[in-house]
Amino acid sequence: MKKDDLIVITGAGGFIAGALTRYFHEKGFTHIRAIDKKPLPEWYQRVPGVESLCLDLSERDTCVRACEGALEVYNLAADMGGMGFIEKFRVECLRSILITANLIEAAYQAGAQRYFFSSSACAYNTELQKEPKARALKESDAYPAMAERGYGWEKLMSEMFCQEYWAERGMKTFIARLHNVYGPLGTWDGGREKAPAAICRKVIEAKDSGKHEIVIWGDGTATRSFMYIDDCVQGIDTIAHCDGLIATPINLGSSELISINDLVSLVEEIAGIMLQRKYDLEAPRGVAGRNSDNTMIKKTLNWEPDTALRKGLKTTYAWIEEQYADRKAGRRH
Repeated sequence: MKKDDLIVITGAGGFIAGALTRYFHEKGFTHIRAIDKKPLPEWYQRVPGVESLCLDLSERDTCVRACEGALEVYNLAADMGGMGFIEKFRVECLRSILITANLIEAAYQAGAQRYFFSSSACAYNTELQKEPKARALKESDAYPAMAERGYGWEKLMSEMFCQEYWAERGMKTFIARLHNVYGPLGTWDGGREKAPAAICRKVIEAKDSGKHEIVIWGDGTATRSFMYIDDCVQGIDTIAHCDGLIATPINLGSSELISINDLVSLVEEIAGIMLQRKYDLEAPRGVAGRNSDNTMIKKTLNWEPDTALRKGLKTTYAWIEEQYADRKAGRRH
C-alpha cells in the first residue's frame, strides 16, 4: 500500500477498532476513514487527522458511502460486549449479520483489494469447552458447528461470507478469531466490559469504599486466555497482509491460560489488597474453559501474541484506576 491509500475501519468508536485506527495512523497512513454508529462524543478515542463518520452500517446505503474509494476495509463493527451482554442480547448480536452482508458487498463493489473480518473464539464448538482444563482450540474445531448462541453463530456465518466472496468473486478476505482482548481505552463498566476490566474495576471500587469484598460471576474455576490490545492490532495488520491466509480463519489470541480465581488474585496483587470473595452462581458465566491453540499462527507468521498477562494487566489496572478517580472527581461522565 501507498501511505495515502484509503483504509476504512468500522467499529472505530469502540475499543479494538479505535486502537487499530491509531495503529495505522502512527504507521504513517494519511488517508483513514473511521466509522461507528455511536455519536462522535461517545467514541472511546478519536485520532487527529482521521476522517471520522457516524454511520449505521446495518444499512446498505451507508455501507456504500463507507467504502467509497477504499483499498482496504477492516470490519470490526458489531453489537457486542462481555458475557453478560452476549447472553442477554442474542438478537442484537445476531443482527450484526446485516453489517457483514451489506459491508462486504459494498467493499466488493468499491473494488477494495483486501477485506478483514473480526471473528471470535465464540464461533467454536461449545461441546469442546465444557471443562476448565479443556484442550486449546485449533482452527478446525469450529466444525461440526455448535457455536455460542447468538453472537457465535453470527460470527461463524460472517466467516462464510468472507470465504465465499473469495471463492466466487475473487476478493481477498481475511478472518481472525479473536480471544478476549483487554487493555487501556476499553470498556470498564456499564455491562459490556469483559472479565479483566470488570475485575479491575471491582477491586478498585472495593479498595476505595473500604468494603473489602468482591463478587465473582460463577464459581471462579472457569478458564480463559486474554490478549493485550497491542498484540491484537499487530496481529490484525499481519494477518490481513498475508496472502497465505486468504479466506482462512486463524486464531488471534494468547495461549496463557488462567482461571478467573487466579485472575482475581493477580489483580489483587497489583492493587496491593486482599478481598473476601463471594460467588454469584446465577450470573452469566459462558463456557467452562477456552484457550487458543497458536500452532497455526506460529507456523504461518512466525509470531504469536506474547504480552504477559501480568504486564498487560498492570497497565490496564492503572488506566482504569485513573478513569475511576476522574469520574469520582466529576472530571468525566
